[in-house]
Amino acid sequence: MLETSARLLRLLSLLQTPRDWTGAALAERLEVDVRTVRRDIDKLRNLGYPVDATPGVAGYRLGAGAKLPPLLLDDDEAVAVAIGLRTAAGGTITGIEDSSLRALTKLEQVLPSRLRHRVGLLQSVTVSVRAGGPTVDPDTLTAIAGAIRDNHRLRFDYRNHDGTTALRTTEPHRLAHTGRRWYLIGWDIDRADWRTYRVDRLHPRIPTGPRFAPRESPDADLSGYLSTGVTSSPYRYAARITLGVPAAVAADRIAPTVGVVEAIDDESCLLRTGSNSLDELAIYVAGFGLPFRVHEPPELIDHIRELTARLAASVD
Repeated sequence: MLETSARLLRLLSLLQTPRDWTGAALAERLEVDVRTVRRDIDKLRNLGYPVDATPGVAGYRLGAGAKLPPLLLDDDEAVAVAIGLRTAAGGTITGIEDSSLRALTKLEQVLPSRLRHRVGLLQSVTVSVRAGGPTVDPDTLTAIAGAIRDNHRLRFDYRNHDGTTALRTTEPHRLAHTGRRWYLIGWDIDRADWRTYRVDRLHPRIPTGPRFAPRESPDADLSGYLSTGVTSSPYRYAARITLGVPAAVAADRIAPTVGVVEAIDDESCLLRTGSNSLDELAIYVAGFGLPFRVHEPPELIDHIRELTARLAASVD
């Protein structure tokens, strides 16, 4: 009986991998014959596990059922899930904190002591700093993800920088997460151009549709495209500044949601950033404590000259 139970657990673990298994391959892994595999498959089904038989070659996969069955995780997977749940408890999605903590409590109750010690050790020496800022409704993320998957147009009410609200119609392309905020990259129907939207500022209108033919991505590097879209494009002033340090040094100080850093050579790099305020740009860049030279916009160059003169006069 113990041998049969151990074999069922091993079979379940194999079926949870994202692939189709032939009866012969499962029999080889479990060191039994194909007939025994079939009987074990029937036992799993009787226990509520939806094991599907794939058409064509006699194969098996674990399907989706009406309820979530117990999952088998190896040591590294269990630790990774526990750490992920702990991190999500301080995340940027509304309501996910309680759900993550409940799931983490259930997982820690069944973790072997050696794994519980690994998770507890990391937790005991880690300080969690909440992301801050607005959070995102999980239903909003689900609605957007569904529209992207099904190639459905998405209409939503969008709150602009000035607080006004406008109706937008898009062909949603991808969701992006920077660690602090969620963004939607999509083709804006009315503007006939690609746009980036903050998800915490939009409210989807349901139902979605109609369907659309997916467009080619606006950039092969969507992370770089997003950084450009949220750091300079939306603002009145777009700045181009050379920093006298390697790109790796600048990237360590400048978040990708603040500016895009491009290497020039081993000793310098280019920063592209933006703001609606010249004062904010000037003080922000000066606060890096790095050698820099401003190339554009010309308004920023003139403003820095004036600001420098006022600062010098204040201590004369």
